Amino acid sequence: MSRKVWVNGALSDGRIDVTDSSVLRGDGCFEVMRAYEGRVFAAVDHLDRLEKSARKLEIALPPREILLSWIEAAAGDEPNGAVRVVVTRGSALPGEQQDPVVVVFAHQWSRGSETVTLGPVRAPWHGAGEDWELSGAKVLSYAPNLSATRAAKADGFDDALLVSTGGVVLEGPTFSVAWVCDGVIETPALSLGILDSITRRHVLGLATGEGIVIAEGSWNLSRLQIADEVMAWSTIREVQAVSKVGSLDFEPGPVTRGLSGSYAQLVGSAI
Repeated sequence: MSRKVWVNGALSDGRIDVTDSSVLRGDGCFEVMRAYEGRVFAAVDHLDRLEKSARKLEIALPPREILLSWIEAAAGDEPNGAVRVVVTRGSALPGEQQDPVVVVFAHQWSRGSETVTLGPVRAPWHGAGEDWELSGAKVLSYAPNLSATRAAKADGFDDALLVSTGGVVLEGPTFSVAWVCDGVIETPALSLGILDSITRRHVLGLATGEGIVIAEGSWNLSRLQIADEVMAWSTIREVQAVSKVGSLDFEPGPVTRGLSGSYAQLVGSAI
C-alpha cells in the first residue's frame, strides 16, 4: 500500500541512500508511537527518549517542535496506526559529510491476539546490568532481539522472553514484562539495562494509583513458577496477558484485566 513518508521534513518516496548509516552500520535510533484517532499518545515522553538516544549516539536532532509537526502529519495519514521516527547518522562512507537523516511515517499495526505465549531465550548480547555507552538508548540494531523471536517461534511460541546468561528475566525483544505474585506486581528493574518503556512507566503509575504494590528488581526465571499472572507491555501491545512462558501456563487474571482497562481509559482521556 502507498503511504506518505517524510525525510527531513520533505515528502519522499521513502527511499534513502544505500550509503546511509542505517543500511551499512545499523547506526541510529528510533521511536514507535501509537496514534489514536489521529492523535499520538505520549508524544512528549517518546520525544524525550528519542533525544536521550540521539545524545548517546552523538547525532543532532531537529528542534522538537519540528519533529512533532512531522509526527502529527504522519498520524493524520494513518489515524489509528503506528508512527515511526527513524534517525540515522547519514552517510557511513569514510570522508563523506555526515548529515543526520530523520524519517517519519505511519503504518497499520495491531496487537493481534488477546494473549501471547513466550519462549525463554538466552540473550548473551544484553547488558543485563552492565553499564555501557548506549545503555538505555533505543538503537536501530535489533537483529539479536529479532533472532530471539525467530528462535522462540521455531519452538512453537508467539515471541521470546529474553533471559540473561545467568538466568535472570530481562524483557521481551520489543516489550517489557511483569508478573503478579500474591497481589504484588514484579517487574525487571531498569538497572538491568532493559529499555525504559513508555508503556511500562504509565502502567506502573496506574498500578500505584490503584494501590497495587510494585517491586522492581532482579529475578531468576524460576520465579515465574509461583506467579499468578504474567503480562507484556508495549506501545502496540498495550497491556497484554501472557498465557504461557516455556512450560508454564497462565490465565489472564484480575490485575491484568484491571490494568488493561485503566490503560484504555488513560489513552481515551489523553486523546
